[in-house]
Amino acid sequence: MRHVILDTETTGLEPELGHRIIEIGGVEMVNRRLTGRKLHYYLQPDREIDDGALEVHGITREFLRDKPRFADVHAEFMAFVSGADVIIHNAPFDVAFLDHELARLGDPGLRLESCCRILDSLALARQLHPGQRNSLDALCKRYAIDNSARQLHGALLDAEILADVYLAMTGGQAVLELGRTGETATATSIRRSASRERKAGSIPVVRASRKEIEAHSRQLAYIDEKSSGRCLWLQIERG
Repeated sequence: MRHVILDTETTGLEPELGHRIIEIGGVEMVNRRLTGRKLHYYLQPDREIDDGALEVHGITREFLRDKPRFADVHAEFMAFVSGADVIIHNAPFDVAFLDHELARLGDPGLRLESCCRILDSLALARQLHPGQRNSLDALCKRYAIDNSARQLHGALLDAEILADVYLAMTGGQAVLELGRTGETATATSIRRSASRERKAGSIPVVRASRKEIEAHSRQLAYIDEKSSGRCLWLQIERG
C-alpha cells in the first residue's frame, strides 16, 4: 500500500478566475509507514497573490520571483503521485487547482485522477465525527497531534501533519479502500479492511494481563452499580 499525503497553497480561491498554485508539498507512506521521501516546490504563479491568501500562507510574490513554474516540475510531480492513493484534506479544492495547472500544459483531458486514486480526508473526518469541526487544526487537537509549528499554512508542513492525522483517524491498523475523486471511504470500509488484515495475520494481537482484566471487571461493576444494573457491556457478557 503506497500513499502520498498532499497539500497545496495558492494565490486565491478560484482557479477558474486564473488563480494558481504557488506551493506543493507531499510525503510518501508505504504500508502505513513514512518512507522519508518528500516532494516540495515553491512555484512562480505569474500573477499577484490575493491579500486574503497571503494572510493564510505568508508567501509573497517577491519570494516566488525566481522559482520554477508548474510546467517545469509537472513531470517529477506526476511521477511522485503516479499509482499512489493520494490523501488530501478538502480534496476538491486542491484537485481543482492541480487539474487547472495540468490543463494549462495543453492537454485539457489530463486529470490528476488519471494517474492516482484520491481520498478526501475531510470527508472521511466528517463521517467519523459528524457535526464537529474537522479542520486540520481541530483534528490535531482531537487526536493530540502536535501542530505547534503551524503558525502559517505551508504545503509540506501541512502534508506531514495530515499524515499523522490520517494514521490517527484510521486507528493505526486499517487500510482504506480508496475510490476515485468524489468517492469517500466509509467507516464500514475501514472496518472491513482491518478485518482482512487481522485474517492475514498482519496485525499483532496484544492480550490484556490478569491485572488489567481484573481492573476492567472492577470498573464495569462500578458502572453497573451507578447505573442501577444498566451497564451494557456486562449485559452483553452475561448473554
